[in-house]
Amino acid sequence: MSPKLEEIKIPGYEKVVKVTDESCGLQAIISIHNTVMGPALGGTRIKMYSHFEEALTDALRLSKGMTYKSAVTNSGLGGGKSVIIADPIKGKTKAMLESFGRAVEELNGQYICAEDVGCTTEDVGIISGVTKYVVGLSHEKSSGDPSPYTAWGTFRGIQSVLQKLFGSDSVHGKKVAVQGLGQVGQKILEHLYWHGADLIISDIDPVKTAKLAYKYSAKIVAPDDILKVECDVLVPCALGGILNARSIPQLKCKAIAGCANNQLLEDADAERLFARGILYAPDFVINAGGLINVLCELDTVGYRSQSSLKKVNQIYDQLLTIYNIAENNKCSSHQAAVSFADYRLKYSVGRRVEKLKFHHSV
Repeated sequence: MSPKLEEIKIPGYEKVVKVTDESCGLQAIISIHNTVMGPALGGTRIKMYSHFEEALTDALRLSKGMTYKSAVTNSGLGGGKSVIIADPIKGKTKAMLESFGRAVEELNGQYICAEDVGCTTEDVGIISGVTKYVVGLSHEKSSGDPSPYTAWGTFRGIQSVLQKLFGSDSVHGKKVAVQGLGQVGQKILEHLYWHGADLIISDIDPVKTAKLAYKYSAKIVAPDDILKVECDVLVPCALGGILNARSIPQLKCKAIAGCANNQLLEDADAERLFARGILYAPDFVINAGGLINVLCELDTVGYRSQSSLKKVNQIYDQLLTIYNIAENNKCSSHQAAVSFADYRLKYSVGRRVEKLKFHHSV
């Protein structure tokens, strides 16, 4: 049985489709925000949302963020995202993933999916059995798990805020608070530890938190308190919307540099951070390492890790440029990054001219 695709008209979005398949219990959303630069690429998030509207809001916010991330990183790709409404541990099945893959295939390359929260490399491997429009796979010309590159790009972003604030990008002796110890958060924690940071950590899983605190000599604080701790850099690595009108007045950090998507609940929150003098590394710039890494997989010759690393390291300089633009224009770093991306989108700067090469077959 084929999945049913129903288009949902959303102003400002090129295509948003609701995907259902009663035979396997699939309920998903694929959001394509913008393909001015090239086909839309973005991960597939598997989460047990409380209701459909919550899932739709998440897909819309995430896909728009991917448009800006792609534009800033000169990827030659557009912005898209998908969500599958299911328990990522107990609710997803092979049949469900294959049905979702058939929905992606029906879009004929308008959207390319990848792993994301709740969706593993093994999951996208199943999806690739029915569509070629997948990246982050495990084969000889693929990039595999993108999380190490997301983590390294975020670490370079942390170094960039330190360079801007202190004139040195060394994390040694700096107090760094990490919120969220998932796959990427743990890798960032490890980089920070080996570079000598004074660590404070928090996660909703107390057992995991205790183990990592022991391993990396970190201080533990409760999830409700991590945003209030005094530190040099706050590193949000959990879900979005944590920076808002309620939380920003309570912040005691000098800078924010983390891998979480959509950290700002609304654009006005960037102005609130700016008014408080807190330097913010825009999330769609600092967390672009995973996108950059899987993009290298689509090169004609296939994936090359050194090429990927070189491009991910450029996040450091991109962020310093954005901080300087913001300073010169007396605006928030978020506004500077958005304006930069909007310019590239308006004039199609970096639009893809070469075809993508998928090194696997259905």
